[in-house]
Amino acid sequence: MMALYLIGILFAGLGMYVQYRLKSKFEKYSKTNLGSALSGKEIAEKMLSDHGIYDVKVISVEGTLTDHYNPVNKTVNLSRDVYHGRNAAAAAVSAHEVGHAVQHATAYAWLNFRSAIVPVVSAASGIMPWLLMAAILLMSRFPGLLLLAIIAQAALTLFTIVTLPVEFDASRRALVWIKDRNIAVEAEYDRAKDALKWAALTYVVAALAAIAQLLYLIMLYMGGRRRD
Repeated sequence: MMALYLIGILFAGLGMYVQYRLKSKFEKYSKTNLGSALSGKEIAEKMLSDHGIYDVKVISVEGTLTDHYNPVNKTVNLSRDVYHGRNAAAAAVSAHEVGHAVQHATAYAWLNFRSAIVPVVSAASGIMPWLLMAAILLMSRFPGLLLLAIIAQAALTLFTIVTLPVEFDASRRALVWIKDRNIAVEAEYDRAKDALKWAALTYVVAALAAIAQLLYLIMLYMGGRRRD
């Protein structure tokens, strides 16, 4: 159990560091206006139009770095700073979220697969804390509980791994479009690329944390079987 706490603390600390760097990069790159003077909203709408997507709305939402694409109601949700911002950070984030809309419109395989496993992942996420606690406390009497915890953790881990190509591809689409449409000059493009790099690292850390926890549970289960 202590090893699980240590894994959690390690990756929580790493995640906080990446989040801090992401926020500092966003603040830094928000201070200089784009040469094109386009806002995040305008960039998102232009990218959607350039890809022939006319049934997706761009809306403003509360919070900081709460930007996301909702495939259910087909909306690109941009935080106020991004929605109104006319800088490299806003350009990067808005184009990235539209990248997800483009994935949705073109039936990008990894996005479809991730969407398909969402119900299973949601169920696993809901029971995992209780299942894990019961499995470790009652491991000697009910070893099958630990196996169920491994299966639930495997589903969560699969989701974090599948998320990586989805996020990387959305960023790739965003950066290619920004360069092709001359949305940003070279220096601004480099800032946008750097901001998206740090955003991607948040998903990398989440995937590594999930993999580490899964491997620990597997080793715990195998150790118990050898003792039996």
